[in-house]
Amino acid sequence: MSLTTVLFGRRLASDEEEKEQIGPLSGIPVLGLDALASASYGPEAALTVLMPLGALGLRYILPLSALVIALLAIVYVSYRQTIAAYPSGGGSYIVAKENLGTSAGLVAAAALLLDYVLNVAVAISAGVGALVSAVPALLPHTLGLCLAVLTLLTAANLRGLRTAGLVFMVPTYAFLGCLFAVIAIGIVRTLLHGGHPTPVVAPPSLPAAVGAASLGLLFHAFASGCTAMTGVEAVSNGVPAFRKPSSEQARRTLSYIVASLGVLLAGIALLARAYGVTATEPGKSGYQSILSQIVGAVVGRGPFYYVTLAAVVAVLMLSANTSFADFPRLCQLLALDRFLPEPFIHRGRRLAFSYGISVLAGLSALLLVIFQGITDALIPLFAVGAFLAFTMSQAGMVAHWHRLGGKHSRFHLAVNATGAAATAATLAVIIAAKFAEGAWISSLLVIGAFLLFRNVQRHYEHIDEEVRAHEPLDFTPPPPPIVVVPVRRWDLVAQKGLRFALRLSPEVYALQVLLDDPRVEDLSSEWHDLVEAPAKEKGVPAPRLAVVRSRYRRLFKPLLRFVTTLAHAHPDRQVAVVVPEVVESHWYHYLLHSHTASILKWLLLLRGGKGIVIVNTPFYLHDTPDAA
Repeated sequence: MSLTTVLFGRRLASDEEEKEQIGPLSGIPVLGLDALASASYGPEAALTVLMPLGALGLRYILPLSALVIALLAIVYVSYRQTIAAYPSGGGSYIVAKENLGTSAGLVAAAALLLDYVLNVAVAISAGVGALVSAVPALLPHTLGLCLAVLTLLTAANLRGLRTAGLVFMVPTYAFLGCLFAVIAIGIVRTLLHGGHPTPVVAPPSLPAAVGAASLGLLFHAFASGCTAMTGVEAVSNGVPAFRKPSSEQARRTLSYIVASLGVLLAGIALLARAYGVTATEPGKSGYQSILSQIVGAVVGRGPFYYVTLAAVVAVLMLSANTSFADFPRLCQLLALDRFLPEPFIHRGRRLAFSYGISVLAGLSALLLVIFQGITDALIPLFAVGAFLAFTMSQAGMVAHWHRLGGKHSRFHLAVNATGAAATAATLAVIIAAKFAEGAWISSLLVIGAFLLFRNVQRHYEHIDEEVRAHEPLDFTPPPPPIVVVPVRRWDLVAQKGLRFALRLSPEVYALQVLLDDPRVEDLSSEWHDLVEAPAKEKGVPAPRLAVVRSRYRRLFKPLLRFVTTLAHAHPDRQVAVVVPEVVESHWYHYLLHSHTASILKWLLLLRGGKGIVIVNTPFYLHDTPDAA
């Protein structure tokens, strides 16, 4: 069994795809971790903005959370309709493209791709940050830990969605079970104590108010709290990943995810208010996350506390998996429409879109390295992409129902119109509140991705126009080509190339470029005996020898000049360059060679021109022992 098989599993046939599809139980870890994990930082982000209000800020967390949950409910109902109307998946991109036009679809796709890349980097960084805060000795290894988690996620997803779902199932359901238990216990104690329970471990004392609750501050807090909704669109993008009936399975999964997220958001807000839990200054001494304070206040700092926080840390780190499930699928749809390179279309050994997974891992690794594993500066960019995609999807569904018409379409249209208006208003609030913090960067990145898609499409259209055949095949025999065979010395490799060249054309040039290598002799003195005399005996034209002495020890420039000069002198004939090449029996033997044949082929492809044809004559070496 090869190492590749051990790491990534056996290669799956295309007709085994159904075995890799998932149901709701696996769908929650695969497509819901991003949304569920956002409950860990969404309420905290809102409370961090409200810190200047001190204890007064806790008065606003319940209404702000209620607004976020109401918006979540609107988006949920809208996406259920989207899944039913578009069971082939694609989410915001497909809906916007088919109903609002290609440009709108590309804007939605750019927003989603940006959101997915940011999610991977930020989620892994947040999870490792939580781990490092619990074990400060790991702080110097932050970047290494981030890259290790990224490698684990990449490997799991390259093995297929089913494997990823099984691997991440335990931490996902441990996270939900622990937090649901904490919320239930906390609410019961709150009710038993008349709304003012005594914390088991008291949270940090509430700071004094240093500001008033201005409308701008509340808008900013709401915009920060909306980060709790990132990832909700993932299920609508990944409908084909579910077992049949895929749309029904996807809608059930979405219902479970949104219901769980709603319970978490409401529970965290209620317990924060009841136990007097507010945000502490991130990055400062004494920092504690909101969840850490709530769990400690409700159940204390016993074993259950550490199990719960371990589950929270694991889910934060693994929440990046949602992007690994959806980013490659969206890239495949874009590539099928010729807005991204073709390699994104093809599935790998485990029926996963390996190229898209690898590109996502590479981009995320780049962000982690640039920010040294601390990506707090990227968080303000988050919600812009998600809510832009939400808005484009809802607006597209409005156009969809309007086009269909009919009695039942009116209700669906009203639902999606409400969703479009709500998400558009929220997007405007987010951009206004977070513009200076980085929302402007998100806008520029979306525009840049949109232009990239258009340029890729134009490139493919140009290729189609260039290679399109308008006439049937021409059977008129073309004139024989002029053949050039680069030779270094007289050996079997050169002989094989010359013999093949003579089968192509009677006009053959053997081209020798002499550098300063004393081991290589000028073939001029031997050419008569080695080539011309045997050719005369057989009555065939002899290849002509051209020797070029390179004064500046350049090999490729004289070769290219000789070939292109011939091509310009004979525009009505092709010039065939036969490149003899040694093929080693072991890959590591290639470390001993200079690879001039490969470099020459690339240079001829890039600089040769339309009249030049490249032919390889490989010379295979026998399998020799590595040591005498």
